[in-house]
Amino acid sequence: MTTFNAAILEKSNTDLIVDQIEFNENLKAGQVLVKVFYSGICGAQINEIQAVKGPDKFLPHLLGHEGYGEIVAIGELVKSVSVGDKVVLHWMPGSGIQSDPAKYVWKDKVLNAGWVTTLSEFTVISENRCTKITTTISPIHIPLLGCAATTAAGVLSNDANIKLGDSVVVLGTGGVGLLTIEAARASGAFPIIGVDRFENRLLEAVKFGATSVVNVATLDIFKEINLKLHSESPDIVVETTGNREMIELAYKLVSKRGKVILVGVPNHNELASIDTLPLHFESAITGSKGGQTKPEVDIQKLANLAEQGIYKFDKLPVTMFSLGEINKAISHLKEGLPGRVVIDMTK
Repeated sequence: MTTFNAAILEKSNTDLIVDQIEFNENLKAGQVLVKVFYSGICGAQINEIQAVKGPDKFLPHLLGHEGYGEIVAIGELVKSVSVGDKVVLHWMPGSGIQSDPAKYVWKDKVLNAGWVTTLSEFTVISENRCTKITTTISPIHIPLLGCAATTAAGVLSNDANIKLGDSVVVLGTGGVGLLTIEAARASGAFPIIGVDRFENRLLEAVKFGATSVVNVATLDIFKEINLKLHSESPDIVVETTGNREMIELAYKLVSKRGKVILVGVPNHNELASIDTLPLHFESAITGSKGGQTKPEVDIQKLANLAEQGIYKFDKLPVTMFSLGEINKAISHLKEGLPGRVVIDMTK
């Protein structure tokens, strides 16, 4: 039996509960036990807490889908990782077996989990939700390869098929937004415009390669982008917030041959309204699924690029909290804290 602390979502739209839970089964085929060092908090976790996609049928359950840790034990048939390997934990399926999700015990009741969860001191996940990594970058940034860094790079290279000199507008400059700006810079995009309502995030966007920024709370975004692009429309607009108005804005901004990539997940009760006519004349709007990331290929590749200073996701501002401070961390994230929030499980 393994006993450890974890962040638990017991009810939607309430604070998480940090408490001890138990895993008292043997590992099944394809499962691995990981000691978690660090876990990022993504907007997806806030969406889970707020039940953005609809009523949550799996309560109570664990959360988290980007992390970094070490393999402690493996189940039968596992071949891609071994005990002692340092691994990135990710939500996009990679190589290996997709096992049954783990079941934990909390207060003598079943506690659910998916194929990967990371907001706990230990976690039992599917083999295909972890990828071995060898890198010299800071361990506090390695969790970003589980979602934020891989998604941002994949959105531009796979979903948008970015070309040298494409103009890019990024709506929302939180963690994924900043890394999308960095990926655009690394891809040779120009100009790159960051849009947000938090001034501190926009300051970080400039540091990360935005050639200009627009505060949507105080400025006329159409006028500002028209000026910055010399009356041209952007080739690529990436929407990261999931806000209905911003989704509609992204579509209105893009050029006649441009592409809108939707990264943020909208509330299921808030339907966006668009004029579909431009879709008949080469405009495109696409919802991204993790940037079509292939973890077994992209994670090590992007870590290598960071080591060479080419894709500098390891320079993203990171604010550290303990597991016991997780609700404080989530509050700061909602209030516009720049960069990424990372939970430190090593203390």
